[in-house]
Amino acid sequence: MHTARSINRRTFLQASALSVLATSGCVSLPRPAPGYIDAHVHVWTPDTQRYPLADGFLREKDMIPTSFTPTELFANCRSQGVSRIVLIQMSFYKFDNSYMLDVMAAEPGTFSGVAVVDETKPDVVSDMKALALRGVRGFRVRANRELAEAWKNSPEVRKMWTHAADAGLAICPLADPDALPAIQAMCKEFPKTRVVLDHFARIGVSGTVSPEDIEQLSRLSDFENTFVKTSAFYALGAKAPPYADLAPMIRTLHAAYGARRLMWASDCPYQVQPGHHYADSIGLIRDRLDFLNAEDKEWLLRKTAEHVFFA
Repeated sequence: MHTARSINRRTFLQASALSVLATSGCVSLPRPAPGYIDAHVHVWTPDTQRYPLADGFLREKDMIPTSFTPTELFANCRSQGVSRIVLIQMSFYKFDNSYMLDVMAAEPGTFSGVAVVDETKPDVVSDMKALALRGVRGFRVRANRELAEAWKNSPEVRKMWTHAADAGLAICPLADPDALPAIQAMCKEFPKTRVVLDHFARIGVSGTVSPEDIEQLSRLSDFENTFVKTSAFYALGAKAPPYADLAPMIRTLHAAYGARRLMWASDCPYQVQPGHHYADSIGLIRDRLDFLNAEDKEWLLRKTAEHVFFA
């Protein structure tokens, strides 16, 4: 029979052990209730000795701003109730995802990641598996018409889409509108693959939001594992806050996909360049679209990204 004294001592020792493990980073203590999720942010560091840039990038020419670290990100997002972030591998580093992975490891539970891998490597799936073990939940691919049409003849890309379906990972095209027919063909062939299209497939980057392009993007809603990021407002349409000109496109996509397959994202640090503010980006979804009810906003601002990138 255990005495009260022995039970109390055992409880104390268990609590002490958990405290030590938590301090070492092996155990996560209970976190506050989560807030919003920003589903698309790039981070980089001016420390190019520890994290060298890929060939073809020059620090002075290409790193604008010269730094966007988590500390700089939090200064913009936390006041708006954003507590978790999906990091997107920055092109400066190409296939070296080290900085993103180190940021993720430094604050477990705060970040998820979308990596970039060499989609021409025969063993690309091995890279995907290794990155997934470190918290990566998606893989970014560049998709204009020429690149996307070549996917059907690439054994490596086809392996990526197959493995993503099997492992519950996402293929995340940074697509131009002219790539959408080829992406649709891939979705038809790989219907179980989770696909997350960045920035409305860049519809409106020219300054004009084409109804034909919106219709093509809406057709992809026929595939239940396809999602769209409502993001990069600073770069689309009129490119000026409060971004109200993008409301009709969001309304159309909401009707096609439903709130559960749309997710908001800022695309920082570009969303906080001169003339644009973080609050204006999240505010479009949170405060200005009368066709979204409270549940819709909960999905766009948290639950969809949580399901895809944090589950």
